[in-house]
Amino acid sequence: MMFSPDRYVAALEFAAQRHLTQKIPGSDLPYVVHVTSVAAEVIAGLATTPVDHPELAVLCALLHDTIEDTPTTHAEIAERFGTAIADGVQALSKDASLPKEDQMADSLRRIRLQPREVWMVKLADRITNLDAPPHYWSREKRQKYRDEAITIAEALGAASSALDARIRLRAAEYERYF
Repeated sequence: MMFSPDRYVAALEFAAQRHLTQKIPGSDLPYVVHVTSVAAEVIAGLATTPVDHPELAVLCALLHDTIEDTPTTHAEIAERFGTAIADGVQALSKDASLPKEDQMADSLRRIRLQPREVWMVKLADRITNLDAPPHYWSREKRQKYRDEAITIAEALGAASSALDARIRLRAAEYERYF
């Protein structure tokens, strides 16, 4: 079995509760749409990328922003979903104590210490985020965001050729927002 539907629903409900009042930036959509979109990208990637622990990828996709964007702790996720999931979510969370310009490199370094299933989540997250940017982003911010997508692909693309190809395509298409 690729992943347990019961654990998928438990993780989705947990994420929905934790992100309950949040919206996707620049949108009126509830934030849970983002995490389910990331999970969909991961599931699509898993169709052509054999991995040892597909459930790790799917549950981390659903929970990937809970530590970074809510008061949720590593310990709470570990208690509910296991240490491997909590470690993956922690690695996917930016370290806000670092200067902003150092956060991406630190995040990629920590993700690369995780199983490649976690790498797939970061690829899927940026693929999803390469939809239309918030209207208030400057051209410079949009270009930097696209450039970061290429950096992510270079660092983590080996985890899944399908997700690597998809992030590179989405990054190229994102240039229409410049």
